[in-house]
Amino acid sequence: MSIASQEALKQLDRIVALGYPDVADMSAEAFRALARPLISALEDSDLGANILLVPTRELVSPESLIARTSINRMAGFTTMPPRDIASFLPQDGFEPPEGPFYLVIDPHTGTAYINREPDVARKLIDSDERLPLTLEEGLAIATQHPDWLVEKNGFNLLGSRSADGRAPSIWMSQNAPRLGAVWPNSRHTWLGNAYCRSRCGVSLFHWA
Repeated sequence: MSIASQEALKQLDRIVALGYPDVADMSAEAFRALARPLISALEDSDLGANILLVPTRELVSPESLIARTSINRMAGFTTMPPRDIASFLPQDGFEPPEGPFYLVIDPHTGTAYINREPDVARKLIDSDERLPLTLEEGLAIATQHPDWLVEKNGFNLLGSRSADGRAPSIWMSQNAPRLGAVWPNSRHTWLGNAYCRSRCGVSLFHWA
């Protein structure tokens, strides 16, 4: 197995253990089978371990996923109602590749863009030829790398917005991951603006 396929399989094992198949209303075996084509395609890649395996919201709705994150046995939480969370949709140009699973390449919590208003950070991310992360991708970071919230910083997810202009955010609160939201002109010293290099779906490894 390649480094990338081993890492993707490890991440798949983690979300299965956290009950993602239950969220998707299917068996663990069926859930794993949906990821198998993408993991198999990684066998011939040289991507390395800095990837995120992300299930799309058609497979698992994001409203229930923050509670499946944890740090030191402190479960993640949110004070937003489910319909608010569901309203954070990927913006034009940041839609996920086709398929129930896809990869995010070189994810980062956006340390370089800490304490920046979301609209300002978005322009900086664009000028640096990076892609802002979406809600689903931020939840994947909090699930696979909860230590990043402690060791690096919380982060805004500017690839998703609600109709009223807010962007979702994940940060540490009460010693646990918390999902919240920020307005376009707000800035916080503890929030970066997360980004990645690219997104990749299984179909011919088309790069987005």
